[in-house]
Amino acid sequence: MVNTSLPEAPHHDPPLPTQEQCMLTAMTWFRTLLIDIQQNYLVEYADLAIIDLAKYATPEGCTELVREVHDAMRTVGFFYVINHGYTPEQTQRMFDIADIPFSGVTPEEKERYLGQMKTTGSYQGYKPRGYWHIEGGVHDQVETYNMHRDVTRKPHPEALRPFLPEIAAFTEHNHFNVLYPLLTLVARSLELSDDALVKLHTYEAESESYLRMMKYYSRSEEEERRSGGVWFKGHTDFGSMTMLWSQPIAALQIRVPDGSWKWIKYIENAIVINTGEAMDFFSGLYYKGTIHRVVQPPIDQRHLTRRSIIYFGFAHDDLKLLPLVESPVLQRVGVQRRVADEEAPTMEEWRRGRISAYGQTELKKGAEEGVQVETIKGVEVKHYM
Repeated sequence: MVNTSLPEAPHHDPPLPTQEQCMLTAMTWFRTLLIDIQQNYLVEYADLAIIDLAKYATPEGCTELVREVHDAMRTVGFFYVINHGYTPEQTQRMFDIADIPFSGVTPEEKERYLGQMKTTGSYQGYKPRGYWHIEGGVHDQVETYNMHRDVTRKPHPEALRPFLPEIAAFTEHNHFNVLYPLLTLVARSLELSDDALVKLHTYEAESESYLRMMKYYSRSEEEERRSGGVWFKGHTDFGSMTMLWSQPIAALQIRVPDGSWKWIKYIENAIVINTGEAMDFFSGLYYKGTIHRVVQPPIDQRHLTRRSIIYFGFAHDDLKLLPLVESPVLQRVGVQRRVADEEAPTMEEWRRGRISAYGQTELKKGAEEGVQVETIKGVEVKHYM
C-alpha cells in the first residue's frame, strides 16, 4: 500500500507484457521492408543470469554471487538483480513519479531546464525529443529528464519538487544497495580487495552518477521504415554500470556473441544491469561493455507509452581510466588496453566526449557490416544497427 502521507502522483497501471507469439524480430528488419509485415520468426529472449542479492548477506551466498556475476559479465554482460530492497509498490511509485517531468510540466517550463549536452558534456536537465540523430535523417522521439544523484545540486520543475525526498532516497538506494554490492562482487571476481572498485565510485566524491527518467513517443511509419525500426542504435554505455528498472513494454535488445540481437524479457520488480565502457578500461577488457539497442516494440504494444527509470553509475571525475593491473586475474590472463596508459582519459573527459558527440556527429562506416564508428579521445567507439 502506498503511504498516504506522501504527495499524490497520478497512477499508471503497468501494461501487460507482450502477447505476440510470432513477429518480425529486429535482426530481420531492413529499411526496404514495410513495418508490420509479420513472418514466422519467434521472439527470442536472451538467457540472462538472475542475481539474487538476498544471498549477499552470507559468506556462502557471496561466494556464489561472485561466480554468477563473473560468468554473466564474461558472456553477455547483462543480468537481472532481484531482492534489491525495494518492494513492487515502491518501484511502481517511482514509475508514477517518473512521468511527472513529462506530463506535469508545460513546454514553456521545460525550456528553462533544458540540458546543455553539447557544451557541458552532461545530461542534467531535459533532453528534448529529436535531439539525437538515429539513421536516414530520422531523429529520436524520446524525452528524458536527468537528475544528479544529489538532487539539490540544481533546481527542478515545480511539479517535481514535492517528490525530491523520494527521488533522493531512490538514488541513494541504487548507489548504496545495488551499485556498491555489485562493485564489491566484481572486485572479488578480479581477486582484489572488496573496496577496490567501491572507493572509485563513492557517493560523496565529484562524479556524474545520475538518475534518468525517460518517456518514449511513437514515430510515423515512414520514420520507422527509414530507421529500420531502430529507436537507439546499438551502443555501449560509457559509465561503469547501468541499472535499468524492468518494465513490461518490450524494446530493449542485446547483441549476443554470435552477432544476433535478442530481446530482454520483463521480470517484475527486477533491475536489468549492464556493464559500461569504464569497466572496459578498469578490467583491461576482461569485462566488456554490453552492446544493446532499443527498437520498435511488438505490434500489440506499439500503442502504449514506454517509460524507463535508469541509474547510471560513474567513477570519480578525476580518475584516469586505467587497468587495475594489481588484479591477480588480469596478471594471469593478460591486460588489454583501448588506449595507451599515458593517453588514457579521465572519467570526466570520457563522459564529456561521449555525451557531447552522441547523436550529434556524423558516423563513419566501420569495417564490420552494420557498424558505424567515431573516435572519442583517441578511442574508436562503435555503433550498431
